[in-house]
Amino acid sequence: MDIHAIYALIGFMLAAYAVIGNDAVQTLGTFIASNSKVVKWYWMWLAASLVLVATLSYGWFINDGDIAFGRLEKIPPIQIQWYHAAAPLILVLLTRIGIPVSTTFLVLSVFASTVVLEKVLIKSVIGYGLAAIIAYSLWIVISRFMNEKYNMVKKKNRIKWRILQWLATGFLWYTWLSHDMANIAVFLPREVPLWMLAGVLTTLCAGLGIIFWSNGGKIQKIVLEKSGTRFIRSATIIDCVFALILIYFKQMNSIPMSTTWVFVGLLTGRELAIATTYRATYKAGYVFPLIGKDFLKMMIGLGVSVALVLSIHYIFEPS
Repeated sequence: MDIHAIYALIGFMLAAYAVIGNDAVQTLGTFIASNSKVVKWYWMWLAASLVLVATLSYGWFINDGDIAFGRLEKIPPIQIQWYHAAAPLILVLLTRIGIPVSTTFLVLSVFASTVVLEKVLIKSVIGYGLAAIIAYSLWIVISRFMNEKYNMVKKKNRIKWRILQWLATGFLWYTWLSHDMANIAVFLPREVPLWMLAGVLTTLCAGLGIIFWSNGGKIQKIVLEKSGTRFIRSATIIDCVFALILIYFKQMNSIPMSTTWVFVGLLTGRELAIATTYRATYKAGYVFPLIGKDFLKMMIGLGVSVALVLSIHYIFEPS
């Protein structure tokens, strides 16, 4: 094994840990929050792992070994250097202190040209804004019929909502994996052999086990701070809306985007809608600092990402 293969392996392991630890909260955060007190963590882990194995195996089969579902078309394979592997290391460190960094910006962009980076950024900004607008408009209506600050689902209906939520989470998890797996696959050959696919699946399933065992880790706080995310009905609606938005952007073009920004935008629009509907009891002095803090963390992550990308393109790889 040469030094570049070692860099690729280290980069893959760090990216896998970072993506599962940082990005998985987007899709599994509400699932964990609404089930952790009634379902053992290992059953949730088993369900998520089955969807992961099915999704990547399906993508590998229909795309001739490409587990990135074509998201790396604009990013040709290159020889992995030490600074490529450093990108997910920084992401791991930021994740440990609870900053929701975009894995696409910090990991994928170090392999892309500045032109592609600009397109990724534009698509992500549009995703954040559109998700916030859709969520605000939708929850302005929903919050007039459902008070999501309280768990109003009757006990006899909770099992039905729990089944719906598990189905919605599985749908969202599949959609998200087919979009964000590029952030890990960029360290691998574009055509992954079967033995390597088995190693990828084993690594990711093990990472999922850690996430479920730790109830989502520190990033989970972003979900828990929002109104009603522990409630089955609310979590189900959030998952369905998020999945549909991701499908829209996935069909738009093959340019990767930050699903972290889309998720935070969705929660922002939803929280503003709930605050608008219940403004007599839900003070703006609470909601604006909450969403402002999330936005600031995103900007910190973006700043670190851009600095790293520019360093690679203009210092380590000057043209």
